[in-house]
Parts: sequence; structure tokens; C-alpha cells
Amino acid sequence: MTKRLPCPPAPGPLEAYAVRFDDLFGTLAQRRGFREYLAGLLLPRDRNKTLTCLAGAEPVAGAQHAAVQRLQFFLSESNWDQETVNARRLELLLADPATAPHPGGVLVIDDSGDRKDGTATAHVGKQYLGSVGKIDRGVVTVTTCWADERVYYPVHACPYTPAHHFPRGKNDPGFRTKLLIAADLAARAKAAGLVFRAVAADCAYGDQDSFRADLHAAGLPFVMALKPRHGTWAYGPDAHTPVDAACLLSWQDPEHPGDWTRIERTFRDGHTVTWWAAEARLGWWGPDGNVRLVVATADPATLPAKATWYLATDLPRPDSPRAADSPYPPAALAEIVRIYGLRHWVEQSYKQVKDELGWADFQVRSDAAIRRHQTLVNCAFSFCWDTWFAPPPPSPAHQSHGPDSLSGPLERGRTGTPAAPTGLLAPGTPSRPWLADALGHAATLLAGMVDEAPAPSTPGTDQHRRQRQTSQPLLPGLTNHR
Repeated sequence: MTKRLPCPPAPGPLEAYAVRFDDLFGTLAQRRGFREYLAGLLLPRDRNKTLTCLAGAEPVAGAQHAAVQRLQFFLSESNWDQETVNARRLELLLADPATAPHPGGVLVIDDSGDRKDGTATAHVGKQYLGSVGKIDRGVVTVTTCWADERVYYPVHACPYTPAHHFPRGKNDPGFRTKLLIAADLAARAKAAGLVFRAVAADCAYGDQDSFRADLHAAGLPFVMALKPRHGTWAYGPDAHTPVDAACLLSWQDPEHPGDWTRIERTFRDGHTVTWWAAEARLGWWGPDGNVRLVVATADPATLPAKATWYLATDLPRPDSPRAADSPYPPAALAEIVRIYGLRHWVEQSYKQVKDELGWADFQVRSDAAIRRHQTLVNCAFSFCWDTWFAPPPPSPAHQSHGPDSLSGPLERGRTGTPAAPTGLLAPGTPSRPWLADALGHAATLLAGMVDEAPAPSTPGTDQHRRQRQTSQPLLPGLTNHR
């Protein structure tokens, strides 16, 4: 067997992460492309992370640059399998005690859409896009995310293909709704070895009887939101919606709560807020039914729209007749509220993968290339957790030279890469933040990449002053490009 040629190492701590994927890539060009793509996603840029941006080339004029064409081929034409790469990423997360899933975590299901135009791009269609809050042309991807109170990370992603892409529309055997995709992703997460207390989702999924039935059939417990006016059949004066059911619960004041139970919610900064939760009855849903209706609110007297949750769950109530026969451990009201509260970490992860890692910045058309881009973004996200939990490496007095100093044969056509301006480096080790900014430790480690970055050029510091700021950056020191 021919000995593998040495691959130019990724800069800084990224090499230790990238080398764990080397056996999944059959050629030197693929191993090199993997490193350069991740480095491009992680480095600060002042514009959308298209292929020219990842390679550090000019937006249009640099499209034919060798580094850009190399990344284009790696993403669109190369023959590596994104599913095996994602499986390896999950294996690494599961093997690390700091990120390993545990039974107290939650699997969050959601979907996210971003504008994309044209007719030749896979999955594009006129549909509701969460990023713009209206119906527009774009690509929607169904995702799963594992989360607990300390850590969260993407698990799987699958683009939804609108019916008009199929010869027979919605009647085509290949067409799958978002609900079917979501149920399949939840089952795949379980098969991949992830453990979790329940599946959590918003009302877009919770309102669907078929989706809840699919999860139940797969042995996956759920806690999902309902729309306040989600209707169900009932006799005349009985409750017809979750709001009606909540209004029938007795409440006088905090000293005389009636049907309500006090819940203390603790947030990541340590402050606590008192909420109230209660079991409600709606049609065949009730405390001892196959599905419980739990109402959680900051004020039982007024049920404020922005601080009231109507939740459907199949987790049994403690000491209920179902508790003995249910395959799932019983869950008290406080546990139900905790589970659904973790759902909001998926929104945080969307901010980070989109605002900092370029989730929606792809300019490729094929299904395979889109899925590969999403897999690589998730790898970049997971790398940040990897460096966050790893002990900080010693700071050497002199950085090792870049890939051009390697001995031995390299790819043809390699040219020198000038160093990036030091004005873009993070000024020092940032203070260790909490969960919503948990990737800050990786910023300083990644800052050392700039000296060895594969990009032929980098924006000057004057360009960075014109950038727009995000409310919650992924890595302190990274520039916003959206």
C-alpha cells in the first residue's frame, strides 16, 4: 500500500481535532480541504462566509483563485461521505465526559429557514422562513439538538424538500413532510447512542397529533408546546382550547394557589423566577391520561401570552395509575417545566451557527454540497466545545511555521501564504463565560491560527470597524459578517 502523504497541519488547536477525522477521507486533498474549510468557518471575517470568504479571496474577482476552487471541489465534487463525518463528530462528543449525553438532557427538534433564490438549487421553495418571519423563497432544514443546563450541540440536520421538486408532488413516494423528517431524526439520535429525558419541540410540532403518535410509537417521550387556541372537540360548556382549560383552574393569590403549584426557575446567571404550573383537563387529556396537559405561567391570574406555556406530554404523573405501567419515569410539574425550558437552547445555537459560522452562507446548488456544508458547520461548532473543555495549551515563545515549511511532497501548485495582520488577533485569554457564551475559550486558541491561516489575504482592521455587532457573539473577538 502506498504510504499516505503528510497533510499540511491545521493551524493551532484545530489540528488535534481534525486529525481524528483523517481516516474518513481517502485523499490528501480531502484531508486538506477539511482543515481549510473548518479554519475558514472559525476565523473572523467581515462578510458572509462564502467560499471566497473562507479562502480569504475577493468576493467576485477571486472566485477562480486556486484556494477557492480547491474548496469548491472539496464541497461539491469530492467523494467523501458527510454522514460518516457527522457520525464521527457525534462519537467524539459521546466519548468526552464533558459533552457526553445523560438521561437528564433533552433532544430538541426544530427547523430553520433561510432565504435562497433560483430554481436550480436543491430544496429551494416558497415556504415559511423563521429567520425572516414570513413566507419567502428559501431552504428549510429540520434539526435536532441535544441540551442540558450546561452544554448544547447540534445532532443531525436534514433539509426539507418542497413538493414541487417531485414529479408527483405530495403524492410522490420520495416526498417527506417536516414532521416525518423530524420523527426520523429523533429515532436516529436514539440509535446513535444519545440518551435524553424527552423530546422537546415548539407548537409547530406539538400541535400535530400524527407527530406525537410517531414519537410514541418509536418509544420517545415528549414535552411539546401547544398553541393557546389549539382546538379539540368537547361538549358545549367544556373546555375547547388550552386557554379554556387553564381558565377553569382555581387561583386566588400566591398564599392560596388553588390548583397551581409554585415552580422556581433558575437561569444561567443564577437568578431565579417564580412560575406556577398546574395539571389541566382538555377533552381526553388529563393528569392520568395518556397525554397530560400542563400549563406553566408567570401569573395564573392573567395568563400573559409571552410568559405562559401550554404543554402536552406523555410522561406520567408521579403516583398516577399510569406510572407503574409506563416505560418512562414519572415527571412532576417542575420536571416538565425544566424540560421545555431547555428547548430554547436550540435558538441560541441557531444564532451562533448562523451569525458566526456561516450556516446559511453557502453558494452551492446540489443536495450533497448543501448537506456537506451543514455538516462542516456542525463540526466547527463541536470543535469549539472540544477546545472549551480541553486544558489550555502552553503559550510557546515562537509559533511553528505554517504548512509551507513541511518537508516531504505536498500537493502540486502550492504557493506561499502571507500572514494575517496581528491587529485581528484576540487581545488575550477572555474570562471564562457561562453557557450562552461557552465558546469564548476557543477564541484565544483560534486567534493563533491567523499567523498560519491558509487564506492568501485577510481584511484590514479598518474594514472591521464597519461591521455590525451581534447581541450574543459565538466567540469573543470574532467579527460579525451578517
